[in-house]
Amino acid sequence: MHKESCPFCRIIEGYGDAEILFEGPDSVAFLDIKPINFGHALVVSREHYTDFLELPDQVLDDLTRTLHIVSRAIVGSVRPAGFNIFNNNGVAAGQSVFHFHFHIAPRFDGDGLKIRPQVKVYESPEHMAEYAKMIRDKINVNYKLGEQNESL
Repeated sequence: MHKESCPFCRIIEGYGDAEILFEGPDSVAFLDIKPINFGHALVVSREHYTDFLELPDQVLDDLTRTLHIVSRAIVGSVRPAGFNIFNNNGVAAGQSVFHFHFHIAPRFDGDGLKIRPQVKVYESPEHMAEYAKMIRDKINVNYKLGEQNESL
């Protein structure tokens, strides 16, 4: 999705209808127009980034701060029994708007939403260790002595 056709960019630029809840230096929070429950909010990056992996650290820091502020406000005002914070990255994960965003979804007993994945089981401790090694090796290649190499 190009910035020109991105619905979140349009909202941030003042051209789309939205109920803005909070604005940080690098983030904007507004109500989702198709909420899981009333009070469901989105926290989006002010600049257009497609997914989590594109976010600069400074933007992620501000998104997290805004996520915390808005979550507290939702819990304090809407009074849900609980809430989910989630983010989808890529089509296979359910991403439908390709502008980075977090969801804050207030939850109520009996609200009908079930998040029950069919979990996998590693074949053995060695199988699990194999995946851990692949991931650690990639971390070690990209993060040496606290310096980040952007080529994950």
